[in-house]
Amino acid sequence: MADQSTNDALKRSVSENWEANAATWTKLVRAGYDTYRDALHTPAFLEMLPDIKGLNGLDVGCGEGANTRALARAGAKMTGIDIAPTFVHHASEYEENEPLGIRYLTADALHLPFDDAQFDFASAFMSMMDMPQQGDVLKEIFRILKPQGFFQFTILHPCFVTPFRKNIRDENGKVTAVMVADYFENIDGSLETWLFSSVSQTEREQHKPFNIPRFHRTLSEWIGMINAAGFILEASVEPMASEELAAQEEVVADTRVTPIAWIVRLRKP
Repeated sequence: MADQSTNDALKRSVSENWEANAATWTKLVRAGYDTYRDALHTPAFLEMLPDIKGLNGLDVGCGEGANTRALARAGAKMTGIDIAPTFVHHASEYEENEPLGIRYLTADALHLPFDDAQFDFASAFMSMMDMPQQGDVLKEIFRILKPQGFFQFTILHPCFVTPFRKNIRDENGKVTAVMVADYFENIDGSLETWLFSSVSQTEREQHKPFNIPRFHRTLSEWIGMINAAGFILEASVEPMASEELAAQEEVVADTRVTPIAWIVRLRKP
C-alpha cells in the first residue's frame, strides 16, 4: 500500500494532468471525436440505467458534462463534479447557455463535499480507472448514497485493456484478434499519451496529446474493492458493437473481438 506522501503525489499528478488535458479534450469531444463514447459506450450505459426520473444524482468525474446532461435529460436532478477546474468551467458555461438544472463543482472523489446519504444514485463514465485509491473512492460514494441507492460506472475493461494492448489486423485492416499482456501489473499513475484515433493529421499537429494517468487493477481486485466498500454487484454489461455499427464506425469494430469497456451497477443495501 502506498504511503500518504505517495498518495498525495499521485493525486497531484491526476489533477495537474487532467487540468492540462481539459481544454483540448473538451474541444475534441464536442467535435465528435470520442467515437467509442458517443456511438457505443454511453448508449449502452443509458440502456442499462434504471429509471432515474425525479432522482437526485451525482456524476463523478463529469468532464465537460456531456454525460451529466444525458442523465439530466432522462429526468434526474444532477450534480457533476470534476477534479479539473477547466472541465467544470466548460460544463458550467454549457449549463448557462442551455439550462438543465445541473450544478457543477470542482471536487476530489476521495473527499466528496456532501453529507452522508444525500444522493439517490451516482454515476461515473470512464473516470474510475483514472483515479488513485479506487477502493477509497468506492467507500466515499457508498457514504453519500441513500440506502437502496445505486452507483453505475464504466471503466476500461480490466481484462482486455491491460497495460499492454495491441489490435491484430488481417491484410484488409480488419481487427481479427487482440493481444494483451501485463494483466497482473498494478500500475499507479503511469502516463498514457494519445489523442482520439479518429483525429485527423491536421488536428494532431494543432494539439498536444493527452497525458492520462492510469491505475490498472485486475477484475478480481475490482470485485474485492466493490465488496469491501459494502456494495452489492447488481448488474454488468460488456458493450459490443453490432455489425451495422462496426461497418458505420470502423473505429469501434474491435469491440466485436473483445470489449473495451465494463459497465457495472452496484447497489447500497
